[in-house]
Order: sequence, then structure tokens, then C-alpha cells
Amino acid sequence: MTRLHFASALLPTGWASNVQVLVTDRTIAAVTAGVAPDTADERHQIAVPGLASLHSHAFQRGMAGLAELRGNTTDTFWTWRETMYRFALEMTPDNVTDVATLLYVEMLEQGFTRVGEFHYLHHDRDGSLYANPAEMAGRIAQAAEAAGIGLTLLPSFYAHGGFGGAAPHAGQRRFICSVDQFADLVTASREIVSRLPGANVGIAPHSLRAVTPDELAAIIPLAGADPIHIHGAEQVREVEDCLAWSGQRPVAWLLDHAPVDRRWCLIHATHMIEQEVTALAGSGAVAGLCPVTEASLGDGIFPAREFLDAGGRFGIGTDSNVLVGVADELRQLEYGQRLKHRERNVLSAGPGASTGRALFDGALLGGARALAQSTAGLQPGARADIVTLDLAHPSLAARRDDAVIDGWIFAAGSGAIDCIWAGGSKVVEGGRHRLRSRARERFNATVRRLVA
Repeated sequence: MTRLHFASALLPTGWASNVQVLVTDRTIAAVTAGVAPDTADERHQIAVPGLASLHSHAFQRGMAGLAELRGNTTDTFWTWRETMYRFALEMTPDNVTDVATLLYVEMLEQGFTRVGEFHYLHHDRDGSLYANPAEMAGRIAQAAEAAGIGLTLLPSFYAHGGFGGAAPHAGQRRFICSVDQFADLVTASREIVSRLPGANVGIAPHSLRAVTPDELAAIIPLAGADPIHIHGAEQVREVEDCLAWSGQRPVAWLLDHAPVDRRWCLIHATHMIEQEVTALAGSGAVAGLCPVTEASLGDGIFPAREFLDAGGRFGIGTDSNVLVGVADELRQLEYGQRLKHRERNVLSAGPGASTGRALFDGALLGGARALAQSTAGLQPGARADIVTLDLAHPSLAARRDDAVIDGWIFAAGSGAIDCIWAGGSKVVEGGRHRLRSRARERFNATVRRLVA
């Protein structure tokens, strides 16, 4: 049993003082507030729950910063994608392991204790199948286990290069599956993940441009009660192409033709009209927002205020992993709304309420739902994912309760984190993951080969 004591901790009921947390078998066994520390307790000042990055493409961490040269045409998501394809086509299974391991180390150092890995790099470099259909998925699981991060593996079904079943792009050859191949991949992924404590598997039809209606209907039963994630309405061109194909916008098409419910997470959903905002909020699905990547790619700004006013639920993801951090994603989410509405504290819960706390609570609950975690936060039965913050950081000094969250998100950033427990194991201490040096060395060696 691990015994922890916090002078202050954010519980599902709010802030509490003198909180003892007992951890057994990777799970929080008991939480008791208002008690003095026992001699056997490890003591810390302030604790909050770890959050989930509900949307990640791990291999893209290796190309972070390599697509910042302006081309001969207007640079958009679609030109960035060509750089991504070139990078993806070069990666070996060992490369994927090295890149994903460092990414997950960095996620843990930045306050993410679980990742939803939207995994579509399935096949060998020429597009041929590996003998093990889940070879690359196994490398993701290996990296997650090494780093200690909780894993929701989301094998992605990708069959086409555009709406209506268009032939795939040559750069997509490592992604492409038939329905039967995908079923085998999901089965093999579940076998791999069954050996990883606390891990689970969902499915991820990549997008309506990559999956036909018949294929979508065929793979949805593979999910059962597990998560279903899909990209949607990320780009204006995507919306225009979907209208040309179906007469409907992507989110509206999904809500009308797929069984969208609490299992679903629509990634981005950036470009929605009012009716779609209201309908998506009412469906119970989570909007998977990746504000840093959406800003990096010039996607646009999600209608967050309208979605939350309609009762919608959101989580945050790191997507392309060009920058990794809980504070970075939540700050960018709020700042995007400030730029859009030309107001401050747009996503606060109301007068006098902390904006940082509203963002944090929303991401905690939405991330848990999107990754099928039935219990979230510092409470009995939840996975023991705990973040402690360093009150000696200048941006946290003299602050307490919600003001600490605001200081972390809007001022301190990554430097505020002290320790992280993931599944009850202390993987970060003094802001440093136990594998940081080794993971960086292997990552750097891999990237030197890839960009040479």
C-alpha cells in the first residue's frame, strides 16, 4: 500500500485540507480529509488529478517543428499533411517505439496520466502487412508500459483518400485496411493490451473522407461498449467536400447516420453550425479538442462557449504533439475563445468563478468519458493518477485552491509540476521522469536517422 498525505487536494466535491490517500493495486482505495499526516505517509503540499490526452498520433512527435517552412502555395493542413506522409513512410517499428516512449515520458512530466492513442501507422514501409497485424500497435503498448502512462489504444480504420470511396493517396499506404484486416487488427490489439494493467481498446474510423458509410456500419460493432473516435469537421475544405458528396456537413451526417452516443468522441468538430452544436451536445458524445494542434495547423476555433452553453462535454488532446502540456492545451483553448469573442474569461463557469478550474474540471470529466474510464478524479475506485504542484514556483506562490490552478494554466506552465503518480506508481519526481535521459537519447538517435 502507498500512503500519501496532501495539505490540500482537489476532490470531486471540491478542495479539501489535510487529505490522506491510500493506494492499493494501482487504484485509490481510500480518501480521507481532515486528518493529520501519519508517520508512514509521504507528504506533499497540493494534489490534483491527472488528465487524459484523449487524442494523440505518437509518431508525429518525431517531426515536431519540421513543417515550419513556407511553401510556394498557401500553407494549410493539406500541405502540412504531405510532410507528415513523408515522415511516416520512413519509420520502422523500433523508431515508433523510441518516439512514442519519449512522447509518453513528456506527457507524464506535463500532467497527462492517460493517453488515447489514435493509431493509424499499421503496415510496413511499402504498405505490405507485417506478419503480426498489430506489430505497430504492440510498439505503442510497449512505449506506454515503459513510460507508465495509462493507455486507451484506438486502432484507426483508414481505407480511402477522399469522400465517396476515393482511391487512397500513395502516402497513405501504411494506413490502409480492409474491413476484415481491421477486424484482425482490433482482435490482435486487444490481446496485446490485455497484458497491460488498466489499458483498454476502442476503435477509430479515421474520418468520413477515409471510410465509406458501408464500412463505417461494418466496423462499429467491433467496438461493443468501448470508445469510438472519429475526426470530423476539422477543416473548411473537409466540410465543403462532405457537402458536395452527401449534401450534409460532417457532424450532421454522423448524427443522422451513425449511432452517436456517449461512447463517441468527435475529434476537433471545429466547423459546426448552430444546429450541429446543439445536436452534438445532446448526443452525449465528447468533443475532442486539440487547441495547440488546431492553432498550429490553422484549423480554426471550436465554438466552445456555444457548445458548453448547450450542455456539451469536452476533453483535450495533444494530436500532432508539436507541443505537449496540460497547461498549454487548456490555455490555448481559453485564449482562442478570447480572440474569437474579444472578451476575457470566456469559459469561466460564471461571475467570480475560476476559468482555470472550469477548464480543468471539464477536461477531466470529458477525457474520462471519451476513454471509457468510469471513475475520474481523486476518489476511491479511480486509477491512482495524481499530480502534485510546486508551490515554490513564483507563479504559484501565495496562492491556494482555484488560484493555484489558474496560476498553473495561465502563468507557470510545465514548471509547476513536482511529482506524478500514474496507476499508483511514482514516475515523475522533481518534475523529471525516471526515464527522461534514456528516452531522449534513443529519440534523438532515431530522429537523426529519419531527418538525415
